[in-house]
Amino acid sequence: MATYYTEEHEWLEVEGDTATLGITKHAAEALGEVVFVELQETGETFDKDDEIGVVESVKAASELYAPLAMEILEANDALEDNPGMVNEDPEGNAWFYKIKIADISELENLLDINAYKALID
Repeated sequence: MATYYTEEHEWLEVEGDTATLGITKHAAEALGEVVFVELQETGETFDKDDEIGVVESVKAASELYAPLAMEILEANDALEDNPGMVNEDPEGNAWFYKIKIADISELENLLDINAYKALID
């Protein structure tokens, strides 16, 4: 299992051609108190940079974008009922999607933990 990050503060925990996708702790802290999460439906497919959801906090609304071409295998519906989970456990139970990666080679364009830490420092 390998973890990748995006410059848009998303994380992907990859196993084979599937991954769990969420936003980083850094992003959750920057957003402040999350009050609303809108997710796409299971089975939807997206190209890299397509909008895949919205996270609203008391400060701002922020779109989520597909870090690579993907299909949604599962959406974390618990976030729609309890959006505060994003603040409590952004890199754990508050994942947004389980996805199937369309093209594994696109992972090469993402960041590893060291590159991500350099980005946010």
